[in-house]
Amino acid sequence: MNDSDITRRRALAYGGVAAGAAVGLGLTSCSSGGDTEVEAAASGPASPTGPASASSDICTLNGSVTEGPYYLDGALFRKNITDGKKGVPLTVRLTVLDQTDGCAPVADAAVEIWHCDAWGYYSGYTTANPGGSAPAESEDTSGADDKTYLRGYQTTGKDGVVEFTTIYPGWYTPRATHIHVKVHTGGKKADGTYEGGKVNWTGQLFFDDKYGTEVYKTSPYSEHTGDITKLADDMVYGGGGAKDGLTTVTGSVSDGFTSTLTVGIDPDKENTGAGSGSQPPGGTGSPPPSPPSGQPSGSPSAMPSASAT
Repeated sequence: MNDSDITRRRALAYGGVAAGAAVGLGLTSCSSGGDTEVEAAASGPASPTGPASASSDICTLNGSVTEGPYYLDGALFRKNITDGKKGVPLTVRLTVLDQTDGCAPVADAAVEIWHCDAWGYYSGYTTANPGGSAPAESEDTSGADDKTYLRGYQTTGKDGVVEFTTIYPGWYTPRATHIHVKVHTGGKKADGTYEGGKVNWTGQLFFDDKYGTEVYKTSPYSEHTGDITKLADDMVYGGGGAKDGLTTVTGSVSDGFTSTLTVGIDPDKENTGAGSGSQPPGGTGSPPPSPPSGQPSGSPSAMPSASAT
């Protein structure tokens, strides 16, 4: 697939979502380093592992993207979100900075993440086919709650940092490996979850393909077989490195991984992501693909309208 094909595919797949582009705000950045470092982050690398892939010193106003069709309200406040799900251990560490205030840390922001399990299933949507050949979710004997696993909130400290304990995500058609994220401010913790306030950023975290190549050889991931979408072919990842959600990953399959990203937000503005923001280059295009077949467990009979999955 050549570059023009990839660009055309992304333009068509985005539909009405803002994927990897700043939503009505423009991409700007601030840094404790020099101008060269800032320009590298703003322009993005030629490859996923280029200069924009990571620097905790750079604060970019990250573009929001679709929340996808697998979001559920009422996730719980907790650091460990595995609910017994098996997989390669992953620590997700995010730093939330105020891009409008000299990249100052944002304290007391509620960061919410959710992602699929090792076989490509989301909690609450356990009958949705992840593509390829995978065991039925009911065959997973880990004891995980099928409404809550791999979902949760944590609140940032004074340093703007939040950390989750989870597993490396599996894959499902037609997406590359990713984790969904929302940053909320102005609300409060109530009944174990988060209420009120506003969503400042809706994003997705991405991983260089090389990590999945090794992870997916191991059990239980290896029980899900099929064609895995590469990062360069993903319909949501914008190709701009860290500003488009590409995380820095350290560690190994045997010891577990740590995934980090610095996120710049505007705490005064709300951005729920799905269906909002400017069109990607190429015009309106066509609607993105529907999510994998199947109905969400305990949900209305119709699947949520699909932005990108």
